[in-house]
Amino acid sequence: MRSCCSRDRISDLPDEILGKILSLVPTKVAVSTSVLSKRWRMNSNLLALVDTLSFDESMVVYPNEKLGSVSSAGFLDFLDKTLRNCPCPSKMLKKFSLSHRGGSKCLAVYAWIFSAMERGFLEELHLECTSNEVNLERKLLTSSNTLVKLTLSREYCLELDRVFLPALKSLSLLTVGGLDFNNYRRLIEGCPVLEELVITDIRADSADPHPPFCTTSVESASIKRLLVSVDMPCSSPHKHSFQEFHVRSCVRAPSLVYLDYSGHVFMDYRFLDLDSLLHVRLNLKLWRSHHNNNPNKTIFGDVTNLAAGIRNITTLHLSPGSLEAFHFCCKSMPVFKNLLNLSIESNKKKGWQVMPLLLNSCPNLHTLVFKGLVHRVTDKCGDACACPPNNKKKKKSKVISSCLWTCQVKVLEVVEYGGSFQELKLMRHFLGKLACLETVRVGIDADRSRFLRANLSTLPILSSNCNNIHFI
Repeated sequence: MRSCCSRDRISDLPDEILGKILSLVPTKVAVSTSVLSKRWRMNSNLLALVDTLSFDESMVVYPNEKLGSVSSAGFLDFLDKTLRNCPCPSKMLKKFSLSHRGGSKCLAVYAWIFSAMERGFLEELHLECTSNEVNLERKLLTSSNTLVKLTLSREYCLELDRVFLPALKSLSLLTVGGLDFNNYRRLIEGCPVLEELVITDIRADSADPHPPFCTTSVESASIKRLLVSVDMPCSSPHKHSFQEFHVRSCVRAPSLVYLDYSGHVFMDYRFLDLDSLLHVRLNLKLWRSHHNNNPNKTIFGDVTNLAAGIRNITTLHLSPGSLEAFHFCCKSMPVFKNLLNLSIESNKKKGWQVMPLLLNSCPNLHTLVFKGLVHRVTDKCGDACACPPNNKKKKKSKVISSCLWTCQVKVLEVVEYGGSFQELKLMRHFLGKLACLETVRVGIDADRSRFLRANLSTLPILSSNCNNIHFI
């Protein structure tokens, strides 16, 4: 048994090994444990051996002080002194992450980051300020020949005279409050090889009724992946509502391959030059006016141009809200002639009224995936559904044609199948009308596996090329 006074194994490691260990510490984990902090102070060369640094004010443990006992200024003091004590902190540094509450002393930290960028080593930079608005120094994002990934989050104000980041491939703007259109445009134009753009704006309050500029306009010749997520309050204390400012959303990206778009519907979309686009995920949300309960009022928004702009894609994922947006806000459905894979997410509060039109608009559909089969039953579910409300005017003997009979789907997959009566009726409906089926996969709960398998295995299958159901 080792003595409590004996040196621990970490302290015995060479500086080079300790530097590698510190570089591998996961993001948002405090790097200054009691043992390493002492070693850090005794040997200022240790930090120069680290190529990855992550500082999180909410989780960092300060030497000789209890967690949470130091103010934001104290955190920045600690960070500044630590970095300044290193003889050459930027020699090996490739990744740097800082999450803090802000404060005037952060300018000293940014000066150090700029030094690392200027020397040509920094590849990834992640900055998050959770409160106390921070004005970034203009020179910080002026030029870097090595920066590949940049993330800016929340309370930053950007004023950019010039931006040139020739190596930057990934840019994330996460609810950045102080970013006007001109500075946003300079930032995008200064990244000539940008491949991935992530934009989010999640607002818990309604202080500003205007939607952020960067979520309404994206123009880039180089980006291949675009992820946009906007969650605006449906009501506002101002005389204007948020929806009144959702006039137009524009995307012009000739190299775009993947699009993930989430937000409330706009009155108009300009989705242009998207011939390279293959994969699309849509999570559209209808506006619910807080001052008008009239169900006959025209629903705000028009997604006709959005649907037309993505008509050449091969893979499409639609949320429950997107199905309703396509039903209420799309004047004409384009033909998705290249669409091979369609994924539908279900919700018991959202209807399937658009399903017949959508399936008829996908003549070459190969794979149809459902995440759940529950939905709000309406009298407009149509022939794609087996559970419209009873209509006494319809004759029981009348045979209703179905869009599924001409559907070319070969693979049907149902994830999170619950086995309710409505779901079982839908499975019977699909299996009895999809004539081209070859493979059926159903995801079931392991605890109810035997019961669900027995129920589904008795359902008749129209297609002679599909002999059984695969359970996953």
